[in-house]
Amino acid sequence: MAAVFAVANQKGGVGKTTTALSLAASLAALGHNVLVIDVDPHASASIHLAYYPEAVTGSALDIFREDLDDAHLWQAIIKQRASHGFDFVPSHTQLSDVEQDLGNRSGKGMILRQRLAHIAPQYDYIVIDCPPQMSVVLVNCLVAADVVLVPMQTDFLALHGLKLLFATLGTLERGLGRPIRVKVLATMFDRRANACNRVLDLLQSKLGPRMCATVINIDTKFREASARGLVITDFAPTSRGALEYLELARELVQMEGA
Repeated sequence: MAAVFAVANQKGGVGKTTTALSLAASLAALGHNVLVIDVDPHASASIHLAYYPEAVTGSALDIFREDLDDAHLWQAIIKQRASHGFDFVPSHTQLSDVEQDLGNRSGKGMILRQRLAHIAPQYDYIVIDCPPQMSVVLVNCLVAADVVLVPMQTDFLALHGLKLLFATLGTLERGLGRPIRVKVLATMFDRRANACNRVLDLLQSKLGPRMCATVINIDTKFREASARGLVITDFAPTSRGALEYLELARELVQMEGA
């Protein structure tokens, strides 16, 4: 069964989509079979890979529909993406309306977890790019995850987003009756800035083993890769950013015992 990583933070601009795609590509580079699911209505990961919501047929929105059984669902929405080494399910802007569409549907927070049970045996890892806003879709992602990976920019303003997410996770844990595993990833780190070093030290002291050992430094290659519609591991495989995400992939694989 695949290990499911939900990449989530309720604050934007922390490298969430970059982390989801770079981690997936790095896991694939290590020889693992990987699926990425974009459930963020902003569709940043999808657009990055040239899957434009207005043109795509079959998307993550279909996961929350009742008229497709599991086998036909995944066959319809998984896009083969051999050039990046992982399969991909694109997003749809109407994912922002799922809360209203589901209404009082029973077990609506468990839909994604139940759907993944059908496809998980085909993969080693499933990486989910989560929506930033609190919603039934985000709840589905957190419930479905084996590990919630929280990218966090190393500045003091980002601490508030972390506080919000931990509050959400605490509520879910009480409802589920089980803990949710969390790993926080420091991103956009500038070792030359005293403020970044103070935030990193604070996170490491407060979070202990919940903090990833890997730190993602600032690297202009991320922006250049995005402009080309590429993942950094393809665009600049020897760059600092690419090597750090490869190290993150190794860290998470070791953590999962794979």
